[in-house]
Amino acid sequence: MHLRAARPWNGDLERARVVLDEGLPTWLGRPLPDRSDANRRLFETDLIVPLQGSGTAFVFRKAALVEIGEIAPDGNGLRVEVGWRSATLAPLFPVFVGNLALAPGRIVLDGFYAPPGGEVGVILDRALLNMAARRTAGWFISRVVDAIGE
Repeated sequence: MHLRAARPWNGDLERARVVLDEGLPTWLGRPLPDRSDANRRLFETDLIVPLQGSGTAFVFRKAALVEIGEIAPDGNGLRVEVGWRSATLAPLFPVFVGNLALAPGRIVLDGFYAPPGGEVGVILDRALLNMAARRTAGWFISRVVDAIGE
């Protein structure tokens, strides 16, 4: 399933590059050794799905492994590969693979996720899970912006 989340952003691209490249352990979670690719970094973190109910905000936390690729120039901005998967009970939670793009005026997370459960998961995704995926993507972008600055 396609997932795209965006928000306005007017921060400094050089600061963003430094924080995304060198500052990840302080804001994303605990770094883990990943021997699969020297250009990718793996972190253990809690993904958060903001939920709203009866005028009160709740959050659902899920232990996840987040993978960040190399930061690359992209036109007048930056692009970095991003992916996440559950750290536990992996078959019951979506897997996401995509890119985080930062450019003057905007930040965008764009990619694809596989809902759990095959055909039943696709049906549930249309009814409910897509909302959770979009909220998680929005939370992730907010987390990045908190780290790199507005």
